[in-house]
Amino acid sequence: MDIRALLAIIMTSALVNNYVLQQFLGICPFLGVSKKLDQATGMSFAVIFVMLLATAVTWPLQVLVLDPNGLGYLQTIVFILLIAALVQLVEIVLKKYIPALHVSLGVYLPLITTNCAILGLCINNIDAEYGFGAAMVNAFGSGLGFLIAMVLFAGVRGRMENGNSPKCFKGIPATLVAAAIVSVSFFGFSGIAENLFG
Repeated sequence: MDIRALLAIIMTSALVNNYVLQQFLGICPFLGVSKKLDQATGMSFAVIFVMLLATAVTWPLQVLVLDPNGLGYLQTIVFILLIAALVQLVEIVLKKYIPALHVSLGVYLPLITTNCAILGLCINNIDAEYGFGAAMVNAFGSGLGFLIAMVLFAGVRGRMENGNSPKCFKGIPATLVAAAIVSVSFFGFSGIAENLFG
């Protein structure tokens, strides 16, 4: 693939087809870990790492093992088990080398295991018939989109919760309105990507 196609994959996966804001996958960590910017950033980098690792493991497994042996119907269960194992690996590494981030993420770190954005990414890479390189670029772009969404949402959410709003609007209503504002802001990127890459 040429550089233009790879840039199109990154821009499309990060901005146009953002897993959180456009496909509504991975909402649990999006809503749960976005109260503080440092937690949102740490969770996002962990998700990027797991997305890259999961793609690097699931794509060859699907193409080299499951499909040739007629076991494609096992895709979902095998991918879930692999993602769960990879998240446990990330948790062990964070606990050992970055304990402060491990403590701040708390219960939300194991939630990466059930983050359907990671499973959705792995399955979409196969369904889109990407080669290994394009699948890895798509994983990076999708993780980057998750990071952008988390950081923007943490900022908007903080401003809304610290603003002068009615008492009944505090908490969950403000959070959901902030999510809607950030989500709507991403609709404009589809036209830009279409004009740039066709």
